[in-house]
Amino acid sequence: MGKRHVRNNIRSLRFHNGEMTQKELAEKTGVTRQTIVAIEKAKYAPSLELAFLIALTFGVPLEEVFSYEPDEVGMTASLEKD
Repeated sequence: MGKRHVRNNIRSLRFHNGEMTQKELAEKTGVTRQTIVAIEKAKYAPSLELAFLIALTFGVPLEEVFSYEPDEVGMTASLEKD
């Protein structure tokens, strides 16, 4: 199966919300700044609960913060198995 990517717009959302720092977002969502850094860099996919908390913090739907982009080859192979 191919690699899948969870993309996010957190950096842009932080900028458009009073230039919120990573530390401020971390405090508002109850995680460490390092967790926010890792999520922003797509090194870590957040839990569903944390994803919703981040979206709620910015006051936007989840889809405006995160998107999922499957690898086309992996997705095709997965669909063929069903």
